[in-house]
Amino acid sequence: MDPLTNAMPPSAAAVTGSYLDFGGIGKLKGQARTDAKAATRETAQQFEAMFLQMMMKTMRDAIPKSGLNESAAEETFQGMFDKEVSLAMAKRNSLGLADMLVKHMPDPNAAQPSTAQMLQARQAQAIPLQAPPASPIALQAATPTLAPLPKPSGAMPLTGVSAASPTGLMVTHSQATDGAKP
Repeated sequence: MDPLTNAMPPSAAAVTGSYLDFGGIGKLKGQARTDAKAATRETAQQFEAMFLQMMMKTMRDAIPKSGLNESAAEETFQGMFDKEVSLAMAKRNSLGLADMLVKHMPDPNAAQPSTAQMLQARQAQAIPLQAPPASPIALQAATPTLAPLPKPSGAMPLTGVSAASPTGLMVTHSQATDGAKP
């Protein structure tokens, strides 16, 4: 018999052996319908195993390669070995990640509030963003009075408005040519 299987609790070894086992995932879904706590525990262990395998792969990738004895077969074997070691470590609860996940997961048997109850609770706690106005606000404000823009050398007097000018100001001949003859 496998010493790892003997060290595991019977419920943990019963459902799946790997997070890549599709038949085991179907069994895990069936167990979730009947015993949600055990299925949550098994799922957390599978997550811990996947985390450990990714950590081991990253650690192996950090080691410099010599290039003398590398092959695709060796990488495949190391990947499978890392997967089995990570599964065994997760089943023995060596890292404790599964315990933390199960501890912080909501109880699946607890009564869940309805959407209407959640909305009512949020509205009761809500703070209005802006206080309602005390008096009605007028739709049109009074037209502001416009003052001429000052220039560095002083204010420029306006002599009249012309529809042909793009600025709307009437320009005399002496201002347009600055004293030059046409």
